[in-house]
Amino acid sequence: MRHRVVGRRLGRSSGHRRALFRGLVTDLLGYEKITTTEAKAKEVRGLADKMITLGKKGGLPARRQALTFVLDEKTVEKVFSYLAPRYAERSGGYTRIVKLGPRLGDGASMVRLELVE
Repeated sequence: MRHRVVGRRLGRSSGHRRALFRGLVTDLLGYEKITTTEAKAKEVRGLADKMITLGKKGGLPARRQALTFVLDEKTVEKVFSYLAPRYAERSGGYTRIVKLGPRLGDGASMVRLELVE
């Protein structure tokens, strides 16, 4: 039984899953939208929201925390200088999931995960 077990395993080991999430969050913050499966998008949106919240905190400790998760320094700079002021008045919910339909190869439910304006 899976009572009170949080998160999806996505058929990967914990290290592989963490690397996948780091890559997806980096791309989402860099390009401001990505296309992925619904399960991956639902896992990644909370992590992306946390990175933007760190950007809103500002300061060196928050920047270092963001650099431990996001793979690209330019993306962290974008979060702290551009995205954080953009969402200064918003208290959360920085991402949106738009359903696109099934993937042709295996029928997986595809979505576009994007940052709201």
